[in-house]
Amino acid sequence: MFAECKFLGKNVIKMGILYNKRGKKELFLLMNRRIFVVLALLTAVMLEVRAQWDVQFSDYTALKSFYNPAVSGTDGKLNVAVAYSMQKVGYDDAPATLYAGADLPVYFLNPHHGAGVSFFNDNIGIFSTTRIGLQYAYNIKLSKKGKLAIGVQGAMLNEKINPKKMTLEDNSDPAFPTSEVKGNKIDMGVGLYYYHPIMWLGASSQHLLAPAIWLDERYEVEVPRMYYLMGGCNIKLRNSLLSLQPSFLVQSDMDRWREDVQCKVTYEREEKKFYGGVGYSPNTSVIFMVGGMFHGVNLGYNYQMYTSGVGLIHGSHELVVGYQTDLDLFKKGRNKHQSVRWL
Repeated sequence: MFAECKFLGKNVIKMGILYNKRGKKELFLLMNRRIFVVLALLTAVMLEVRAQWDVQFSDYTALKSFYNPAVSGTDGKLNVAVAYSMQKVGYDDAPATLYAGADLPVYFLNPHHGAGVSFFNDNIGIFSTTRIGLQYAYNIKLSKKGKLAIGVQGAMLNEKINPKKMTLEDNSDPAFPTSEVKGNKIDMGVGLYYYHPIMWLGASSQHLLAPAIWLDERYEVEVPRMYYLMGGCNIKLRNSLLSLQPSFLVQSDMDRWREDVQCKVTYEREEKKFYGGVGYSPNTSVIFMVGGMFHGVNLGYNYQMYTSGVGLIHGSHELVVGYQTDLDLFKKGRNKHQSVRWL
């Protein structure tokens, strides 16, 4: 999500509002309807998600390594996940996000190591964000079944502005680029992740360096540090084929906060799983989830219905596709447990 862009010319655009040097706010009406809608949408959205420069995925439990690098390789399996999210559907140039990631355990010497790679692309109007990252996790055994992972992520963060969608009354205004401008910066993330067959808990920080990205030496994008706390558990019901997976996610830039809670009901039989669930974010949205896993292939669909701001009908659609297979060749069946990655 585009957090803040400073145009160091005659004007400054910040959260979709035009500022001049005297600080007087003026609505930017020089654009055509298409671009004005984008900036108006940015204003509404940023009031809601300023604390989430990273995109808020509806099914965060299926994409835990996106938020926390310490998750990489912790379940002894190869995990591949691809998620595509269309947000604020119905608006021109509304946000669209693609995430693809893979992680696996790396067994050498005695410790348990994990590694991962990820690709992230987010587009909204004239703004585009791309991040390519590498993850590493080191696992420490704390009890018979519980482990603590310490993770780090290094990434290249790229920001781009494409002015082709803008129509200006005054093309000579130095506040706006006349051709595509872009810049990049090194980014980092760290995390802790405790996991057990029946529960998990993680804390992490993304954009640890709070990078300021210069585009064409005139435009600056500032990316705030983000902090995440997430956890969940697996509760078996009397019916041995059914289980509950409640979870939570709290995220903040220490200025604004967003809290999400959700719960899935899973039916599992003969290596096949089906689940349905609901989630809730106070003053923001209600989320509906459905999906399943078949022979290691996970397919899920989620709909986020906003309870404020853009209204109920302009929600977000999200599709998650994943693949999981066992790579633990050394334990020979010992200490087997159910993976909580896709619950």
